[in-house]
Amino acid sequence: MSVAPKKPEHTTPAWPMPPVGGYTADDLDTLPDLPPHTELIDGSLVFVSPQTAFHVRTIRILEYGLLRTMPDGFDVMREMTVVIDDQQRPEPDLILLRADALGDGSETKYDAADVTLAVEVVSPESRGRDRETKPLKYAKAGIEHYWRVENQDGKPVVFVFELEPATGAYVPTGIHRDRLKLSVPFDIDIDLALPH
Repeated sequence: MSVAPKKPEHTTPAWPMPPVGGYTADDLDTLPDLPPHTELIDGSLVFVSPQTAFHVRTIRILEYGLLRTMPDGFDVMREMTVVIDDQQRPEPDLILLRADALGDGSETKYDAADVTLAVEVVSPESRGRDRETKPLKYAKAGIEHYWRVENQDGKPVVFVFELEPATGAYVPTGIHRDRLKLSVPFDIDIDLALPH
């Protein structure tokens, strides 16, 4: 007598139905088994795709450049969520924040009021969020500076934006290839050449 092969069990996590009104910023710390780097946008969970080598290298260059040039009173954090409001907790690739916002090291998030700069390295799956959704939310939260980094022929191109206080919207201040040289939020000079 032969036994029919057993069907494999479904291995995708069974996510609970979102609550009425969507998830909240605090839910990211309490929902079980969330994948790493889960974001909250408009009350919905957003899962990120695996990162490319371009993405990782670009973040590293910018992080080291900021660490090298920043004055006392700031710190740089990689892939930490920022609470904008109860339904917005995006995770920029890098943030520059006031050093006095740092706690004992157990933080899982930072308040948008403590963030001076948000940096997003665009991936194919995040293009719409990084070009449209997130900049609007960062600006509304009062984050003074936003950098969007695009891959153009394997090289990083940094689009720099600054918050215009009268309108509360970002205005473009430059497009940087090869070298990122700025005077705000402090003197910055970063060689954008990726290692081979």
